[in-house]
Amino acid sequence: MKITTIGLDLAKSVFHIVGFDGRHNEVGKRMLRRAQMREYFTQLDGCVVAMEACAGAHYWVRELEKLGHTVKLIPPQPGRVGTMFVPTRNK
Repeated sequence: MKITTIGLDLAKSVFHIVGFDGRHNEVGKRMLRRAQMREYFTQLDGCVVAMEACAGAHYWVRELEKLGHTVKLIPPQPGRVGTMFVPTRNK
């Protein structure tokens, strides 16, 4: 199966990757260390990589675009797992 889209979750040292084919079916998941990232993406054909915008995301955008990938930054979403139990104000 050819991976056309990748969802990338950035962290300090471990990155989670989920690959999807052209029909948006999940092809596989992987966990990579920082040192393995460039090697992994070098082996892939150009695809769309989506990641949440954060402090380190802009570095990875530049690196992945050098390797021929198209990168989409997604704005941080409130109510995600890390903020699930934080109360919000009702308007």
